[in-house]
Amino acid sequence: MQPIRLLKGFVTVGAWTMLSRVLGFVRDILIAATLGAGPVAEAFLVAFALPNMFRRFFAEGAFNMAFVPMFAKKLEGHEDAHDFARDAMAGMMVILAGFTVLGVVAMPLLVTAMAGGFVGDERFHLAVTFGRIAFPYILFISLAALVSGVLNATGRFLAAAAAPVLLNIVFIAVIAVGWFFEIPADEFLGLGIDRMLGLEVGSALALSVPLGGVVQLGLVWWAAARAGFHLVPRRPSLTPELKRLAVIAAPAALAGGVVQVNLLVGRQVASFFDGAIAWLNYADRLYQLPLGVVGIAIGVVLLPDLSRRLRAGDEAGGRHALSRAAEVSLALTVPAAVALVVIPLPLISVLFERGAFDAADSRATAAALAVYGLGLPAFVLQKVLQPLFYAREDTVRPFRYALVSLVVNAAAAVGLAFAIGYLGAAIGTTLAAWAMVVLLWRGSRDMGAAATLDERFVARLPRILAASAVMGACLLGAEALLAPALAEPLWRYAALAILVTAGLASYAAAGALFGAFSPRDFRLATSRSAAARR
Repeated sequence: MQPIRLLKGFVTVGAWTMLSRVLGFVRDILIAATLGAGPVAEAFLVAFALPNMFRRFFAEGAFNMAFVPMFAKKLEGHEDAHDFARDAMAGMMVILAGFTVLGVVAMPLLVTAMAGGFVGDERFHLAVTFGRIAFPYILFISLAALVSGVLNATGRFLAAAAAPVLLNIVFIAVIAVGWFFEIPADEFLGLGIDRMLGLEVGSALALSVPLGGVVQLGLVWWAAARAGFHLVPRRPSLTPELKRLAVIAAPAALAGGVVQVNLLVGRQVASFFDGAIAWLNYADRLYQLPLGVVGIAIGVVLLPDLSRRLRAGDEAGGRHALSRAAEVSLALTVPAAVALVVIPLPLISVLFERGAFDAADSRATAAALAVYGLGLPAFVLQKVLQPLFYAREDTVRPFRYALVSLVVNAAAAVGLAFAIGYLGAAIGTTLAAWAMVVLLWRGSRDMGAAATLDERFVARLPRILAASAVMGACLLGAEALLAPALAEPLWRYAALAILVTAGLASYAAAGALFGAFSPRDFRLATSRSAAARR
């Protein structure tokens, strides 16, 4: 087979995801500075979360986990993958067009389900208005995810990885427009189309959501056409392949639904505490940086590669790919998790504390960030382990495991909310993530050699943990020394840069001393022969 170059794919996806996350920080810094953690900010965050929730449900969850392995195997078997993709796109357009209309009409119910604490105050009306503007994003981004799956299955990761960068560029540009043409939010419904630029920041943000979806879809569609896949939908038809796709996607859809219910539980808990939705969102943004750069990149590249290797009978290559993906993931995310737990307040205060976002907001957000940090390795390991199931078109067991994680999350979030408030939602999310990892690992033990981790991974893991512990101790010491500079507005950026550099240097030195990793260790084989030699 024409191999997928895992390391090149990982670096490509990771680098573009890093750029997207950096621009996402710029976007969130602007939102925090202009809206703080007030009612407009919370209303927009809930409105934006709604299409994103269903995006993960329809596109990146159920559909892609079923579509990518089938499409990759058709490519490997030299079957008619192009027509299969066109049929899938036509079916998705029909389903999502109807769902978009339904969502816009039922937006008050969706907002109530997402944030029941909004009912009866100004946040509810704002969230419904913003949600109706933003919801069509689900149609555009789901189609973009399908086209991205086609590109990823062929080993072309660049355009799909770059698309989220365009989304954040649109966000930042529209925020700037909202600043220059600011009007009261309650005048929005009376505007004509010729005055759409005259919006306050919250309404401008809502408008940027579907606009960003159109831009993303345009980019990946153009890239697919250049690669020889002209994905012009044709008349919908329920072919045998689409029936098979639906059968595989159904359990994945249910699993995706469970994951989204987990998110709903957290937001429902947070909505009863003023400012909590914004605090959790800003903390989420920071821990999503390593999760996106490492976990999502690994998952995106690993799924089509494992699918094609299984079709080719390459057990040794599959085991090597899995082991190196797990090794790279933990070598990068364990120290990141330690940093989030050890120095959350300097990170939050320097990045977000300005304008309407004050010191109290920083402390509340930092507490949530530390809790999320404890779950970061689990979130990443899920991205490594899930492809083992989806590459085998097994979507039933992940659904069952997701149900267990839902019970864990709900029990922790709701139960702890009475004692510790909004942090119960963050703790529930972290505990559910670790429960999911344990279940995925146990469930993969009957999959043969391709689903086992090799000796090199087993040897490296304790060394990675030891090097991360050394880094944590160094960060604590450096934070104490730099405390005066971190509190000084003129010097805090430089102080944070020094703090982060000290952490990176100490981890690199400890890792080299303990033999936790070396550049040569992280080379990912691109052929069966290379995998066999190892």
